Amino acid sequence: MRDDPSTGRVVLVGAPLGNLGDASTRLREVLSSADVVAAEDTRRLARLARDLGITVSGRVVSYFEGNDERRTPELVEALEAGSVVAVVTDGGMPSVSDPGFRLVRAALEAGFPVTAAPGPSAVTTALALSGLPSDRFVFEGFLPRTPSNRRSRLRELTAEPRTLVFFEAPHRIAGALADLAATFGDDRPAAVCRELTKTYEEVRRGPLAALAAWAVENEPRGEITLVVGGAPARPAARPGDDELRAAVAAHEAGGRSRRDAIQAVADEYGVKKREVYALVHSS
Repeated sequence: MRDDPSTGRVVLVGAPLGNLGDASTRLREVLSSADVVAAEDTRRLARLARDLGITVSGRVVSYFEGNDERRTPELVEALEAGSVVAVVTDGGMPSVSDPGFRLVRAALEAGFPVTAAPGPSAVTTALALSGLPSDRFVFEGFLPRTPSNRRSRLRELTAEPRTLVFFEAPHRIAGALADLAATFGDDRPAAVCRELTKTYEEVRRGPLAALAAWAVENEPRGEITLVVGGAPARPAARPGDDELRAAVAAHEAGGRSRRDAIQAVADEYGVKKREVYALVHSS
């Protein structure tokens, strides 16, 4: 890593998802002072700057999924010339299912520092609003576009115990929800988070089957983040009869009465007490 403060660096800038009030002071500072601003959509960047009352003084270049492979070497050249390169998307954090990752890798490989002016993220915002467990989650980005590939991907996730977060296009959300219900089960809890922080923000919570029916009837529009509950824990397999008898014997050897030993084993393995009793007394 280059230690000279005059060398170039990359700054990932978190842009508002929709509400301008979420724009940070650092976002304003970085966009105003960066030598180069790589924007997913240069027109939206111009509108954002105008709405925030700031002037982007650096060179503005487009940087989106269709040109990032070609544009990345140019941005690395700017870093080599000592430029501060800011990366900004249409909303949320760069490189999270948005342009930025390729430049981050290239900058790090070339020895340039990468930092962030962190801001809103649709992933964590939707997760927090969903009402589903948020202590452990996995972000899956966009599901495959074709139904067959989408169903194949979902089958790989059927046993995932963590809460799942997806991005989805509005014209595919009904099909995605139908496939999720068919793969994960109609009753798996989920939340469709639409137009987060914007005027028509909507969070629809419920079982997958109900959400799939709602999507067909309402054809939701706008940017959508989908949160789905993880797979429920499967009950442990019942131990064999010999294992249960051995467990009772071990408790008795430790000084417990047979009655207490049977109760302890029943609690430990989730087996009915009378079943353990019958096994012990039939041996």
